[in-house]
Amino acid sequence: MLELARRHGVRLETVECNALVGTIGAIEGVEGVVPTLLALPQTYMNRSGYAARCLVERHGFEPQQILAVFDEIHLPLGRLRLRRGGSPGGHRGMESILENLRSAEVPRLRLGVGRAVPEGEEPEGEEGLADFVLSPFAPEEREAVDEMILRAADACEAWLREGIEMAMNKVNRS
Repeated sequence: MLELARRHGVRLETVECNALVGTIGAIEGVEGVVPTLLALPQTYMNRSGYAARCLVERHGFEPQQILAVFDEIHLPLGRLRLRRGGSPGGHRGMESILENLRSAEVPRLRLGVGRAVPEGEEPEGEEGLADFVLSPFAPEEREAVDEMILRAADACEAWLREGIEMAMNKVNRS
């Protein structure tokens, strides 16, 4: 999100619907020229749906015009996955967004942050998982994280300019 704002010279300073927002301006895309709003909810992650619903209602968006971007422990570090919609997959923030928008048809870009526990083992409760996702990345992970952020911003721009199908083909390839 911050990389996208940086690329387009947007300052996320305005508070609207419990989110920091900024407008990229008009982007030429498959739907014609579309003004694009960036929003960074300032609520707890599992309540981000309230900000999403408020912004959707205030700006007249449809759920499929939103791109939710979030971290995903079930993807390896650096991996991106773009989807048209579906279930929240156990992610509380996405669950909140789907509940509040009353639709599973919310496109989402998941950014892999690695696994908190080895495959097949149970996580050490909600607290252990929260500690993992809120911890800073290790110095040796920094390069992979920086590259992932750049590719995630590219994915957001592809979604805006080319639509979900073309963007999914690009992002989900590797």
